[in-house]
Amino acid sequence: MAVRIAPRRDFSQLEKRRKQAGRLFAAGRMILADIARTLKVSRQSVSRWYEDWRRGGVRALDGAGRAGRKPRLTPKQLRQVAKALRQGARAHRFDTDLWTLPRVATVIERVTGVHYHPGHVWKILGAMDWTLQRPGKQARERDQAKVEWWVNERWPAVKKTLHASERGSSSKMKAASPSGPRCDEPGRPKARRRS
Repeated sequence: MAVRIAPRRDFSQLEKRRKQAGRLFAAGRMILADIARTLKVSRQSVSRWYEDWRRGGVRALDGAGRAGRKPRLTPKQLRQVAKALRQGARAHRFDTDLWTLPRVATVIERVTGVHYHPGHVWKILGAMDWTLQRPGKQARERDQAKVEWWVNERWPAVKKTLHASERGSSSKMKAASPSGPRCDEPGRPKARRRS
C-alpha cells in the first residue's frame, strides 16, 4: 500500500500564472483589470503581483515554495506506521485488537519517535487513506443456532401479512385483505358520525 499525501495546490502552476502576468506587465499593452480577466484571477492579486514586479522584476514573482509547516513524518515513516498498524493492536501489546486514536498516536511515537496529539492523528490516518471502521456489536451470550431458528421458524409464523385472513389472523387484517368484507358494500349500513 503506497502512502502518498496529495498536494493541496499546484505551486508550479501558480508560479507559471504569475510569470505570465509579469510578461503582460512588461509588454505594457493591457491594464491590470484586463490582465485579471485574462488570467481569471482577482484584481487584488494582479495589483499585488504588479507591485512585486515593479520592485524586483520577474524574479520577484518566483514561488516561495510550499505553503504551511512541513510535515513531521516523512513518506518512509508513514509507510512504517501503516505497516505497524496492519499488524493489529494486539501485536503492539494492547488488550483488544481495536484501534483508537490514542493507541495510534502511541504506535506512531514508538515507530517514528514523533509525538502527535491523539486529536491530530485523524489527519495522518486520512492522508494514509485509512477510514473509520466500527466493529459490529454482538452479545457475549449470543447463540447463533437460536438466532437462525428464530429467523427461519418463529419469525415467519408471527409475521403479519396482507393475506393473513387465510391463516386466521385478527379481524383488522381481515378487513384490510382483498377477500375480507368491505364497509362500503351495498346493503351494509355506513358508520354514523358522532356529533
